[in-house]
Amino acid sequence: MAVKQACVLTITSVKGGTGKTTNVLNIAGLLSNINKKVLIIDLDLYTGGIACCLNIDNDKDLFLLVNDMNNNKFDYLENYIVKYSDNIDVIPSLIDPRDASKINSKYLNVIISKAKMKYDVVLIDTNHLLNDSNLVVFDNSDEILYFLSNDPVDLKNMKSMTSIFRDMDMDSYKIILNNSLLKTRHQFNNYDIKSIIKSKIDFILPKSFYEKNIDKYVLDGKIMTMDKNFIRKHKKEIESYTSFIEELLKKKVSSND
Repeated sequence: MAVKQACVLTITSVKGGTGKTTNVLNIAGLLSNINKKVLIIDLDLYTGGIACCLNIDNDKDLFLLVNDMNNNKFDYLENYIVKYSDNIDVIPSLIDPRDASKINSKYLNVIISKAKMKYDVVLIDTNHLLNDSNLVVFDNSDEILYFLSNDPVDLKNMKSMTSIFRDMDMDSYKIILNNSLLKTRHQFNNYDIKSIIKSKIDFILPKSFYEKNIDKYVLDGKIMTMDKNFIRKHKKEIESYTSFIEELLKKKVSSND
């Protein structure tokens, strides 16, 4: 009998400023709302912001975990996890970004493998670099979610990435156009974007999902998609976003059958 394992969703981008980390948290909130147990791994080794956005104490971090593995001091994954809520746990990124070079990517396979046995979903936040760590994570992911902005540099970079994926015959990724970043800057329509990146858009976060008070959520350490007022204000968008994520989870279940 097959052992149930978590769906691994890696959230990334091809440049900064696409709302990637905000949406890692939003997706965690959506999953928590449907009673899924989630682990967020912050693998943005230089500018990881998950712990900061959630106002959690990160005396435990990814470096401590990897360092203990490297020195045969590792015992249980739970000892390196920070709890945010009943359904959301976090492995924070590095307290000191100078430790980034000490993260041996071979241990990421072990960490993800252990996490998959304990959670429904593992969400991995990354930077936009194609470094060893990210490539290992990509190999361990059921889906890679690329957050894309309506920006010429972003679109050109995404075109290069989709070309690489085609060369690799790789299709385990989804492109999410984040139109909720700014209400005023939308240089290209959806047809233009698909023409530029040479790929379809799998999901669109609409302008109406824009939240002008996002900084307050960060200061308060709250996840927008778990806030009753935000949910009530964006009911239609929340339902659509949740359905998209649930379809990814169903794809994982069906692949295991």
